[in-house]
Amino acid sequence: MREVDVGLLTSAVAEMCQEANYFLGEDVIRALEKGLEEEISPTGREVFKQLLENARIAREEKLPMCQDTGFAVLFVELGQDVHFVGGDFNEAINEGVRQGYESGFLRKSIVRDPLQRENTGDNTPAVIHIDIVPGDKLKLIFAPKGGGSENMSAVNMLTPSQGVEGLVDFVIETVTRAGANPCPPVVVGVGLGGTFEKVAYLAKKALLRPLGKPHPDPFYAGLEKEILEKINRTGIGPQGFGGRFTALAVHIEVFPCHIATMPAAVNINCHASRHVKRII
Repeated sequence: MREVDVGLLTSAVAEMCQEANYFLGEDVIRALEKGLEEEISPTGREVFKQLLENARIAREEKLPMCQDTGFAVLFVELGQDVHFVGGDFNEAINEGVRQGYESGFLRKSIVRDPLQRENTGDNTPAVIHIDIVPGDKLKLIFAPKGGGSENMSAVNMLTPSQGVEGLVDFVIETVTRAGANPCPPVVVGVGLGGTFEKVAYLAKKALLRPLGKPHPDPFYAGLEKEILEKINRTGIGPQGFGGRFTALAVHIEVFPCHIATMPAAVNINCHASRHVKRII
């Protein structure tokens, strides 16, 4: 058994809140550079130039790359041999979010109640997903999620008879309906299988995979490529101005499901596909 003081957790989360909002990942930068090189629309190319310049300024001046600094979403892989001391696990994470958003001058976007709409003032509480794994390490992935792209999400309880065609149609329809709202070029996370709540989690988890890394199963890797090509043929283009690049990547995560069901979900990230990782 390994003891971990929750203070380490708080410090790590505080740092991650700022790092994720200041520094766009190299995988996303490479995808934007590819878009700039290959986009045929002059307006689309100008959008890519602006996105890359925005990322540079954010990185060099340590400023948020987007005014929407997101809901604090934490994916935690918790080693079963870790024992936390010094306080409450969930509160330690929320304190990290509180400190990170306050000291980093990041926008506080969370309201205490969905209908009464009073802002919590510190961007808490975080959404925390925990997966218990073997070992004595703690892996954290912080993924701030903006409201504009989150609003374009969808879940569809497809029937097994709809098959691959039904899944592809659902993803394309969701992205097309979203149009310019999620600030394309987007990253599309697709969940398939599980249950109503599990499939939404899978779609969000799919967004964590590095851009350019295909699904390990060749079948799903091919399906990701097919869906990406079809999305980019819609012509929505960068920021909705038209062009070849509506999406930078499509990532699919799969889980077993009931014989009578085929749940599917789409979670869209804007071009600022933000997440950072820490291992404690």
